Amino acid sequence: MRSDADKIGYPRDFTIYDADDAKSVVKTIINELNLDDKHYKPNLVYNRISAAKNSLMSPENYQHDYYITQEDMRANRPMTGKIYDMYAKRCFKNGAMDFDDLLYKFYVLLKTVPEALTKYQHKFKYIMIDEYQDTNPAQYEIIKLLGAVHENICVVGDDAQSIYSFRGATIQNILQFEKDYTDAHVVKLEQNYRCTKSILSVANEVISKNKGQIEKTLWTDNTEGEKIRLVRTMTDNEEGKYVADTVAEQKLRNHYANRDFAILYRTNAQSRAMEESLRRLAIPYRIFGGISFYQRKEVKDFLAYLRIIINARDEESLKRIINYPIRGIGKTSIDRAVLASNENNITMWEVLERAREFGFKAGTLEAIDNFVLMIRSFRSMLEKSNAYDVAVQVGKSTNIVKELFNDKTTEGLARYENVQELLNSIKEFTETPTEDGELLEKSLGAYLQQITLLTDADQGNDEDSDVVKLMTIHARKAWSSR
Repeated sequence: MRSDADKIGYPRDFTIYDADDAKSVVKTIINELNLDDKHYKPNLVYNRISAAKNSLMSPENYQHDYYITQEDMRANRPMTGKIYDMYAKRCFKNGAMDFDDLLYKFYVLLKTVPEALTKYQHKFKYIMIDEYQDTNPAQYEIIKLLGAVHENICVVGDDAQSIYSFRGATIQNILQFEKDYTDAHVVKLEQNYRCTKSILSVANEVISKNKGQIEKTLWTDNTEGEKIRLVRTMTDNEEGKYVADTVAEQKLRNHYANRDFAILYRTNAQSRAMEESLRRLAIPYRIFGGISFYQRKEVKDFLAYLRIIINARDEESLKRIINYPIRGIGKTSIDRAVLASNENNITMWEVLERAREFGFKAGTLEAIDNFVLMIRSFRSMLEKSNAYDVAVQVGKSTNIVKELFNDKTTEGLARYENVQELLNSIKEFTETPTEDGELLEKSLGAYLQQITLLTDADQGNDEDSDVVKLMTIHARKAWSSR
């Protein structure tokens, strides 16, 4: 692009915007259009624009696509197409490209400038691509254009391992490779060097159920190994209890140490049930490649709301959530509230309740009043509602769940899963009877007391300490390669 950017109107020394730069431009445009930043969050709008570029959708096509515009309407962001258009024009005027443009604009170059297409088709005689199952439409079209002359294209990938569809990757790229290149030679790398025969046997059975796949059969020269045991439990809490009980039993029966055990799961959100069950049995553990469930920011944020409903004097929880999600109560206003609290020997909550006495600006006063009213409405539910009903209302009224759901980044999806898992744990708490079939107190206060006791244990951080290891399957592969 440095060599040929001028052919599509960009300077050769164009600036490359990183994600923060790009979001800053989007935020400026949102402000210029006087749009509600509660709906038009720069991060969400930027992700929408990014997805469009990776699908080779121009601002014009975006604004005329019925299904895309309907999605934006349902998300209360009908002006997203307009923002995309203004963003593209702003970047062009500034002589800048973002990361997605490096693909998108290269495609535009190849499609609109014949001499550039010819140049690069002959420059790259051989093309090799790894992880082909996770390529997106832009990459696919660029590869087809570049390889059209020589057709010396080698791709490596596994259709059974496609995991980045949420980033715009499409599994169809690898599934239709042989249709795109009818004389392609397929080499199946089916020998496995890591797993036992019993594990591969199960893997083959699972993979065989996929619709639309490249047929293959994994095999190994390794030993047969122990048979896989499938245990069906009704809830994730029962699953956690089963795993923790098994660890305790094996330690007692075979004199194993804690370090002899590892618990692997698909996503970080699944650690919650495991952690709680291990803690109940006083089995020390450590999470590798992540942090404890109740220490994750989005979980602590949600719990801070629940704590402030029970105890309005909890200043730390109040400071944590007073402007989350953003509601126009900035750091200066929070500092003023803390100072007023200290000078008048009253709680910060009382300062907020009497905000008009302490010199807050009109806009801030309105935001504080709305916040206080919202917390009071939650508190009014305590006598008649159980912990889960209150928590659901908190997630809905604060827009926390909706905001996390709309964030389609890898991190956003993980945060959303963690909050959903927290809500699941609260729901199970309210529905689980004791051994004699009687329901215990299922109030919000009782739930918070339970998790406080569970999370009080101090977990060691020494890698070599005698702890059970908890990690995602993905983290296990990265950790083992060190």
